[in-house]
Amino acid sequence: MSSALPIATNLYYDNHFQRPGVKLLPNEFYTTHEDMVLVTVLGSCVAACIQDRTAGIGGMNHFMLPDDGAEVGQPASDSMRYGAYAMEVLINELIKAGGRRERFEAKVFGGGAVLAGMTTINIGDRNSEFVRRYLALEKIRIVAEDLQGSHPRKVAFMPRTGQVMVKKLRLQQDPSVAEREQALVRQTAEARAERLAAARKRVELFSAPAATRPKIELFGSNGGSGSTAANGAGAPRSRIELFGSTPRPTNSNNARTAEEA
Repeated sequence: MSSALPIATNLYYDNHFQRPGVKLLPNEFYTTHEDMVLVTVLGSCVAACIQDRTAGIGGMNHFMLPDDGAEVGQPASDSMRYGAYAMEVLINELIKAGGRRERFEAKVFGGGAVLAGMTTINIGDRNSEFVRRYLALEKIRIVAEDLQGSHPRKVAFMPRTGQVMVKKLRLQQDPSVAEREQALVRQTAEARAERLAAARKRVELFSAPAATRPKIELFGSNGGSGSTAANGAGAPRSRIELFGSTPRPTNSNNARTAEEA
């Protein structure tokens, strides 16, 4: 993986899963062949977990907005907030590490309606629609999903096996989720305003005289269980385990969805 890319660096040992772990923040991603757990907390953001079972490799990303947002000279860490770039980076890095696109399977999470004042244009809904559409265009099958709704989620993904566990949170349990994402939305709006202002300065007015023209950028809930949404094509999808449930054999197709924590 290129050192210039926003690879998650928060490494730790996860006592719950008894293996090394990585915590992903917004705009980060991580891929690995190792027997690790990748953990992130999502509000309206979305995380895609993609795995190649044959190659024994998988990875996760965490992005905020579906728009492309890519610009010449824009830092990769800024571009990663946008879904198109975040998905492209994750897929490309998995292929570089030995994965094969035709073998990829995806599990997608997040897109909750947790941001106040976002009822007209719900970012969580936009993110959810984007990730489904993007993966369909890339012909990568979604085998499990837990998208939208009104709750933040804590997601743990084991890339080696493809197993995913989800814990739904209440905002009162972790108010920092909404606060962090509100800050990301503000940063994005400010950055767009700055880029628009800079672009306007470079635009020449047809009628302006030449002399005056302007010059031309926490585990352990015991919630209930339920089934994941069915695949649009009718194929059965994997199900997702609860945090803190009784240990089960490692099998991405034998899991349970999470109810509220």
